[in-house]
Amino acid sequence: MIRLWTAICEFIAQPLREAREEQLKHLAAETGGRLDWQAMVMLVSTAVLLTLQYYFVTSGSSPLEMPIRQWLERCFVLVPALRYDDRGELCRLGYWSLGNFVLYVAIPAIVVRGIFRQPLSQFGLKMRGWHQNWWVYVAFYLLLFPAVVLASQWQSFQSKYPFYHVYREFPGPRFYVWELLYAVQFVSLEFFFRGYMIQAGRKRLGPYVIFVMTVPYCMIHFGKPIQETLGAIVAGILLGFMALKTRSIWLGAALHIAVAWTMDALAVWRR
Repeated sequence: MIRLWTAICEFIAQPLREAREEQLKHLAAETGGRLDWQAMVMLVSTAVLLTLQYYFVTSGSSPLEMPIRQWLERCFVLVPALRYDDRGELCRLGYWSLGNFVLYVAIPAIVVRGIFRQPLSQFGLKMRGWHQNWWVYVAFYLLLFPAVVLASQWQSFQSKYPFYHVYREFPGPRFYVWELLYAVQFVSLEFFFRGYMIQAGRKRLGPYVIFVMTVPYCMIHFGKPIQETLGAIVAGILLGFMALKTRSIWLGAALHIAVAWTMDALAVWRR
């Protein structure tokens, strides 16, 4: 038991210690005493992109929304199985997913390549060793599953999920297309918070970058059930820690998708 506890403590302490050592080394270097333009660009761009996300993607006030939704509808009806009226649900949410991809992935990727002059693999998109520590994410899911099952009984949960309003007795093909777009949205989310923010601020902020990232991550959950918003604080810290340890977002995205799909499945099943 003592050995297990020691191993757990070392598992947690090792990446935090390495991040702190990297931070101190960076600050002690010749450039460490100067303004860290990479951290500054990351923090300012985060504020700008989250503002744009709220006003032009989430709030539905963008002049681009209707033209893009109409274009999406023309694309969807090319598939015979999707030729039915869902009251604009798929196009509405498709716009949201696409907008999040642009603001959470495309623009930060341009910043990383064009301003930071660094490969995207250093910002969580590396493929080598992406599956390391997979058991941690499986354990997270197993721990979260009972809480998700419990929450699915609450009216506040059932009124919020799934985002795609199901007007049929059984979900149609458009619902499953939405679930795929939902998954893409979570990859976008993980890249922005656990890739872009964590890796761009790691050298200057050290292990504290996890907690800096968690603040805006919690705030984007405002408007959701309070239990989920408070849970986002814990999730942000845990996923941030694993992103710092593994330098990869892929298993974090997989965990996020698995939990979200479970929530939607339970919400539909309980109706």
